[in-house]
Amino acid sequence: MENLRPLERRMVAMRDQGMEIGEIARRFGRSPAHVERILRWTAIPRSRPAPRRFGRAMERRVLALRAAGESHAQVGDRFGRSPRFVRQVEGLAHFRLSLELLTRP
Repeated sequence: MENLRPLERRMVAMRDQGMEIGEIARRFGRSPAHVERILRWTAIPRSRPAPRRFGRAMERRVLALRAAGESHAQVGDRFGRSPRFVRQVEGLAHFRLSLELLTRP
């Protein structure tokens, strides 16, 4: 179960505990065919973890707007959020970027 996503790990664990595909599908709000597909895909060997795109969409958008010169208040108005929230999102985005840079080979 190396390099599986959390959803995949949980589905595999439920199947290994003897739970039926229909019950797994009901618990995840998916069709039995969808669950069967995911379980088949987990058998395909992966050489590394699934790729992660940098940050959430809001983080990327906040960084782009701030780089374009907009203030925290202006960005907050666009999203219906406070300037403090925008500063937090921006800080988290910069933190994630720095982690990505530090973990690259």
